[in-house]
Amino acid sequence: MQLGTRWATGAEPPASVPASLRPGIAEVEAKGLNGHWTLTWLEGRPIAELDAGWEVLLTASGDVVARPFQD
Repeated sequence: MQLGTRWATGAEPPASVPASLRPGIAEVEAKGLNGHWTLTWLEGRPIAELDAGWEVLLTASGDVVARPFQD
């Protein structure tokens, strides 16, 4: 895993956040959740995790998924 960066909800995501994840991040933020995002990379794919319990990730097939954390 490669650590990326952190930013607060409502702030402009840093330039290092891939454009493909930005709509999913906006979708999650539209739910009114607050907290901080953390961008990491797993197996070369980006994952943005919101400490309020959500993640936005790029799947191996290239789809972007926004979902609550999976146990």
